[in-house]
Amino acid sequence: MPNLLAMSFEGELAPSFTLRCLEPGRRLPDGWGMGYYPAGEPSAAILKEPAPPQVSMRGQLALAWEQVASSVFVLHIRRATWGALSDANTQPFARAWGRRDWLLAHAGSLDRKPAEIAGPFEPVGSTDTEQIFCGLLNTFVDRGWRSLADVDLDRMVALLDELNESGELTVCMSDGRDLLLRADRRGVPLWLGDLSPPYERIAFGDDDLEVDLTKRGAKARKGVIACTEQLLARDGDAATALRWRQLAPGQLLVVREGAVIAERLDGGALDTPRLTHRPTRVESKTFDVVHRTVYRYDAPIERSMHMLRLTPVSDHLQHVLAHELSVSVPGQSRDYVDVFGNRVRRLAIDTTFSEMVIEAKSTVEVFDVDPLGFGPLRVRSTIPLVWMPWQRQVLDPFLLPVELPEMQLAELADYAMSFVKRNDSDLLDTLLDINHTIFREYAYQQGTTTVSTTAFDTYVNRHGVCQDFANLMICLARLLGVPARYVCGYIYTGPKALNRAQSEASHAWVQVYLPQAGWKGFDPTNGIITVVPDGG
Repeated sequence: MPNLLAMSFEGELAPSFTLRCLEPGRRLPDGWGMGYYPAGEPSAAILKEPAPPQVSMRGQLALAWEQVASSVFVLHIRRATWGALSDANTQPFARAWGRRDWLLAHAGSLDRKPAEIAGPFEPVGSTDTEQIFCGLLNTFVDRGWRSLADVDLDRMVALLDELNESGELTVCMSDGRDLLLRADRRGVPLWLGDLSPPYERIAFGDDDLEVDLTKRGAKARKGVIACTEQLLARDGDAATALRWRQLAPGQLLVVREGAVIAERLDGGALDTPRLTHRPTRVESKTFDVVHRTVYRYDAPIERSMHMLRLTPVSDHLQHVLAHELSVSVPGQSRDYVDVFGNRVRRLAIDTTFSEMVIEAKSTVEVFDVDPLGFGPLRVRSTIPLVWMPWQRQVLDPFLLPVELPEMQLAELADYAMSFVKRNDSDLLDTLLDINHTIFREYAYQQGTTTVSTTAFDTYVNRHGVCQDFANLMICLARLLGVPARYVCGYIYTGPKALNRAQSEASHAWVQVYLPQAGWKGFDPTNGIITVVPDGG
């Protein structure tokens, strides 16, 4: 029987929980409880039951109650060691501090209760877990830590290691946004399941507990699931979409919106994921770019019209040293600059042809070698952005999301907001996270999409090509009120184009308009910040 289950998702889910341990003929637990945060509010709701009867009505609520929707869940099934079988001694426990409700659940048992730590929080019941909870919160009050984001994780590791000396201590703690997980050093295991879309149905569990994440409707949510037992696939895509690993003794994780944002082991940092999104300065380079397109037709073409945008622009980011555009079939041409500043050649051909070769040769010196070196963003910009009326009028075409059904846009908006919440509403960190997540979690698969593939299709299926990934990021940015536009050009990835997609062909990426900095490029196909502006 799992003692402890905790889950964090990128957006709300409404799973159903079947407590098979309450069925007739089963050995009943000493109690069970479930805590969650409805509608993303900092106020926790708890459903708990000490000494449950068989076929418990409260247990049926966990299965059927549609209002059990949250991005964070904590479920505890009790085998009593300390205290009577009462509500006061049934986990998870909740306390209010820092204008939010905190939840804590503990697997294992201490040999003796820890010493009390002076402060406003005192146990109501008689368990070691509640004593641990109150002691931790009193420490938080003393140090002014009002959320898990404020907590010094190295100090937290030391506090939990000290408690672990007195007995078993696998623990989870949540402030409604973050979920802290810590594996015991003395034998109580903690398994971590990484939930990765796409999936249509997900159900997992064991003989005593079954969790169905999609019974009330499937949503492509990424998530992290922690449990004192490795739960087995029961239905649907659980065998492929949910991958389990056991945490090392003493390992501590902080999860936000279904993603691990911090990790500690033995008091030292193992990973700081957010730093991996930030690019470094590169050396200025000069590029020779050759673009060649060949059209072949089964029957001769007598007349055709073409619009060619193959001339790079010269601006403060790059300088065009040379450019030549040739077409193998003669025709009448006219060059002009369109409303977006692109050099365009309009070509009318009335000569019969079966093959046409269009070739553009350019030599370009790139100046934009420090993608995060622009000064204004050293002043923190946060979401939502506020635009002046004249800015809004100019940027309005880049703020309108694509036309999709309202339900699809609502789900994409929830997905976009999960990045905002994970990054404390910081504009640049949110955009970097979206950019890196699409690169890391979406498969580059040629031939699986068409020009009609929507941003929602890409989000649900988690695969596509550069144009699909660009369209998805544009949609997410615009839903967050960040102007975004589609860009075509070329990508240079070094000799043999190692580990990069679309390196030998024209490429698509995204530019977003950042306050005081202007248009800046993000390439979600490759998870990088562009240092080359729109290539034509």
